[in-house]
Amino acid sequence: MTIETREQALEQIMTQSRPLCPHCNQEMSIWEVPLMTFSDGLGWDSPYMYMCFNDECPLYVSGWDNLWENYAQRASYRCIKSPKSEHFDTIPVFSSAGATGQIIDDQVLAEQEALKEAIKKGFSILAECYVSKDEITVVQMLLDPTQPSRVRIKAAEMAGDIAGIDAVDLINNHRFGNDLLTQASEKAVARIHERFFTRECPFCAEIIKNRAKVCKHCGKEVAGE
Repeated sequence: MTIETREQALEQIMTQSRPLCPHCNQEMSIWEVPLMTFSDGLGWDSPYMYMCFNDECPLYVSGWDNLWENYAQRASYRCIKSPKSEHFDTIPVFSSAGATGQIIDDQVLAEQEALKEAIKKGFSILAECYVSKDEITVVQMLLDPTQPSRVRIKAAEMAGDIAGIDAVDLINNHRFGNDLLTQASEKAVARIHERFFTRECPFCAEIIKNRAKVCKHCGKEVAGE
């Protein structure tokens, strides 16, 4: 299963229209989920959700009596919705301030603008590197965790086309942290091997020629491997 980055989740939720709460018809706020899970412990399907913080929402108003009468809990409900789902759900809160610390509408807008600028700048640098065949900068950007994921994925594509064989070990030995970057880096390594007619020894992982019958590094027979 592909794991999306926080950047990708942020981009997704910012491109969507904010839904209206089905209980009060007010626009819902963007809410950053806490690090811990709640309830059944299954966690969240996105780091950002939509939540209604209208204190006059009928769901929130009636929730206090409902939870007290049925569960003897001084709490209520807020309406919540995942950007990946069409369905609305509820989340318990224990005061009017409950969960408000994770409202990040302004922060999200600022982060989105900063992300767009970083992606624009990164793509511009990569374009110059591709023209000048600056493989060192391209590989550095691929391995740089401070670069946006989209920039690093593009850097992986370029590395496959212009990087030298020395880049293979650098890329293979790096932990990328998400599936998309890992897949892009694996394609880059495969492309580099294709360009240099090389492969990795199945025994010692050192780089050898495709036609090699014996690995020059470990001495093992690799014909047909």
